[in-house]
Amino acid sequence: MKFWTSQHVFDHDWATVVTAALNKYPNPSHRLLLANWGIAPALNKIFNMSELGYASEHSTIDARRRVMTARTRNLTLNRFINIEERLEYTQHPTDSTKTLLKQEATINVENVPLTSYVETLVAKTLNTNATKGRLAMEWVIKRMRTVPTADATENLAL
Repeated sequence: MKFWTSQHVFDHDWATVVTAALNKYPNPSHRLLLANWGIAPALNKIFNMSELGYASEHSTIDARRRVMTARTRNLTLNRFINIEERLEYTQHPTDSTKTLLKQEATINVENVPLTSYVETLVAKTLNTNATKGRLAMEWVIKRMRTVPTADATENLAL
């Protein structure tokens, strides 16, 4: 088993970041995601798979406490790899114009050779994809500011 963690500060207020997170994958709070995982070539060889994979994500929002939590687990290859990821967006504790993102994942690899090696490759892939995810959030925020839309998340700015 391997654990991975990451922390990032968005230079945007909580309501903006949460609205962007909800618009990153525009569907209900329980989402079925199909994503290009950008997995390491070595993992492709071990599992003989494409880079597309399915995951299930549940999101909850506590607007009063200014906390959004998203829990994601992979559905693809779950006989061999189990990844449970948790993202938590909170208002920055000392600067309300910023948002703190904490990410953590538990990686379990079973029934394959070189378990520790595969877990390390998965953790590296998660780290790379987390950077891409933060860039995607910035893109969504920029788009939100330039393309006005009426959105049900407007009430997040309490």
